Amino acid sequence: MEHPLDAVHSWFSQYVSTMHPEDLDIIALWTAHTHFVPVLYSTGRLLLDSPVPESGKTTVLDHMQRLCLDPLQASSVSSGALLPRLLNERPRTILIDEADRSLSPDNPNNRDIISTVNSGYRRGGTRPVLTPSSDGDWVAKEMSTFGAVAMAGNNPQLADDTRSRTIRVLLMPDREGVVEESDWEFIEPDAFDLQENLAQWAELNSDRIRDVRPPMPEGVKGRMKECWSPLIRVAALAGPEWEARAQHLAARALEIRRAEAEAGIQSVPPKILMLKVMYENWPEGQEQWRTEEIIPVLAHAHPELWEADEIKGRKRVTAQAIGKTLGGSYGITTRRATTRGDRKTAYHRSDFERVFVRMGVAPTPSIKPDTYVTPDTPDTFGADQVLWGVDPRKGDGQ
Repeated sequence: MEHPLDAVHSWFSQYVSTMHPEDLDIIALWTAHTHFVPVLYSTGRLLLDSPVPESGKTTVLDHMQRLCLDPLQASSVSSGALLPRLLNERPRTILIDEADRSLSPDNPNNRDIISTVNSGYRRGGTRPVLTPSSDGDWVAKEMSTFGAVAMAGNNPQLADDTRSRTIRVLLMPDREGVVEESDWEFIEPDAFDLQENLAQWAELNSDRIRDVRPPMPEGVKGRMKECWSPLIRVAALAGPEWEARAQHLAARALEIRRAEAEAGIQSVPPKILMLKVMYENWPEGQEQWRTEEIIPVLAHAHPELWEADEIKGRKRVTAQAIGKTLGGSYGITTRRATTRGDRKTAYHRSDFERVFVRMGVAPTPSIKPDTYVTPDTPDTFGADQVLWGVDPRKGDGQ
C-alpha cells in the first residue's frame, strides 16, 4: 500500500506545476504537517508565489482545501478579528488567496491580520479580541492565533517579519500542458479519501512525532528552524528517504536566503543598515567618531534613506535621527572623551563592539573556550565579562 505522504505527492504532481520539481515535496510535506499541528510547537507559513497570474496558486489552495486539516479558504480576509475567532477553539488550516492585497503592509487595514499571521506560527500566540459580555458591554479576550496558514499571491510584498516565517514555493504557468485539470465533480471523493488517510496516519503517529528530533542542516536555526523542523519531523516519520529530501530542501532554502542577502534582494532595516555602514567605514585606528562626520558617510552610502531630496521632500539625516536610532535600538549614545585636551562629544568604537557582533555586521571573535576575559585583557566585549569557560575568581563557573 502506498504511503500517505507518497500518495499526496503523487496527487499534487498530477495537478500542480512548480518551478522546481522538488518543490512538490514541500507542498506534500506542508499539507501532511497540518494534520500534526495540534501536537506541534510551530508551523511555518507556506507562501505560494508567482510573478504572474494564472500560475496555479488558487489551484493549490483548492486542493489543500480538500487535503489539509480542518481547512478554511479565504479569498480575502476582511476582518482582523476573524482569524482569532476561527482559531481560538482549535488549530485549523487557513488558506489565504490574494495575499498581495490582504497581507500588504502598506495598507493600514491589514495590520491586525498580519499580526495574527505572525503571532500564530508558534504555539501560545494570542491576540486580544473584543467580545460581547453578558451585561451588553464589550470586553477584550485573549484568543489563540495558532494554526497553519498558506498564502498565495503574485509577488506579494510581505512585511519582513512575515516573510521570515515563510517557506516559499514558486509557481509558473503550465505552458506545456503537463498537468491535468482539476475536475472536482469526479476527483473530489478521491481527494477526501486521501485526506482521511493523512488524518489516520497523523493520529497513529501523534505520540511518535513528539519525540522525533532529526538533525537540522547546519545553519538552519532560530526562526528558520521553527519553520522547517515540523516538515523534517513529518518526513522522518515517513522514512530515511523522505527525511533526506526534507533536509535538502531546508539547506537549499538557507542558501537561497544567503544569496538574496548578498545580492541585496532582502531588505535590511535602516537601524541595521546604519550599524553596517558605521562598521564598514569607521576610521581605522580611531576610537572616536563625531556625529557631523558620520552624517555625510551615511548619506553617501544610502542616499535613498539619508540624503536630502527636494523632489520627495526628504531632509538629510540629522544628529537627532542618528541619536534616536542608536540610542533607542542599542542604548548607544555620544559621550565625552576622557583626555584633558579633548572634551568633544562623539561616538566611541568600544561602545559598538558587542553590538556589531551581536547584530551580525561584524564577525564573531575567535576566543578559545577556556579563555576568561579579565579587566586587564583587551577584548571587544568590554572588561570583566565571562564569555565562555570558568570564572577563575569563582572556581566552578557558578
